[in-house]
Amino acid sequence: MQYKDYGELKTLLLVDDDTDDQELFKLALAELNHPVQCLTAGNGQEALDNLCTHTYLPDLIFLDLNMPLMNGIVFLERIKDIEYLKNIPVIIYSTSDEPREISAARSMGAVDYITKPARFDDLCKLLQLVLARGTTSLH
Repeated sequence: MQYKDYGELKTLLLVDDDTDDQELFKLALAELNHPVQCLTAGNGQEALDNLCTHTYLPDLIFLDLNMPLMNGIVFLERIKDIEYLKNIPVIIYSTSDEPREISAARSMGAVDYITKPARFDDLCKLLQLVLARGTTSLH
């Protein structure tokens, strides 16, 4: 599965209600030598509102599942129904490693499912892998 049909990833959107996880994600990206902008949203509704008003269109979305107002599954369903958003690749980025959730997310159009690493070094390695591959799936 391709994340982007042309060149490198330039803008990532992290949709996650945990501000500590947002900061760690941004710190890990800063550790890497890759020019990428990271935008954040605290829940699916905020992200959808911004995407629908064309505030930005990211090259790749990292999406947590368990969030208030609009969880990740509902957000994924909604963007797949919007023509200009449906082809933005979405990687589920969650603490859950439930096989049922992984299968459901992939069947709904997520290009990958990543369990949040417990260690900062592992997060850096994971993001390096995503950014280095740029146009191919991790699996």
